[in-house]
Amino acid sequence: MKALLYKQLRLVCHPMTIVFCLSGIMVIIPNYPYTVIFFYVTLGLFFSFLNAREQKDLYYTALLPVPKRDAVRAGCLFTALTELLSLAVLALCCLLSARLQPGKDNLVGLDPNLALLAAGFLLYALFNIVFLPSFYKNGYKVGVAFFKAAVPMALLMLALEILPHIPALSWLDDMDAAAQPRLIPALAASIAVYIIGMLLSFRMSAAAYERVDL
Repeated sequence: MKALLYKQLRLVCHPMTIVFCLSGIMVIIPNYPYTVIFFYVTLGLFFSFLNAREQKDLYYTALLPVPKRDAVRAGCLFTALTELLSLAVLALCCLLSARLQPGKDNLVGLDPNLALLAAGFLLYALFNIVFLPSFYKNGYKVGVAFFKAAVPMALLMLALEILPHIPALSWLDDMDAAAQPRLIPALAASIAVYIIGMLLSFRMSAAAYERVDL
């Protein structure tokens, strides 16, 4: 598995995937829909999976003495590492934004706080559970898989940006350090959803890929 993951990082990972992982710096932009950051990261993943198709990576991996499930597991691990890296960068950028712009209020939607990180985990979970099984169903229709995942993801992004405008949920926009513990349960729940979603994505993807005749 270590060798397969190394292959994903060296041969499959598109350079733009790493660039999009740095999109967290966009939280310093005033009055911007910050959930777009997560879309850029998934777009980077799309480029990597597209690169895998163009490089015939699945066919190459099929020639190796490894089970099909391991090839899928490597793809899922690569996806998770990319998403977690982007969230780590985002967390650092949120701290930077809070320091550079104290008292900042995003008029568009979510502020750079724990709620935004929770939104990231939820959006990635949705993307993974749609994109990965759809891609591994045949191994080459990357654009179709991405479109299927992007549509519900865009709808969820819109819903999440609207939430802070609901009076009863305005606390989601709290930027004060003292108010962040109130957001921890939401963050913990979203992490749990992400983990469960990734496990389901792997199982569904592996089951679909094992039926594919390469």
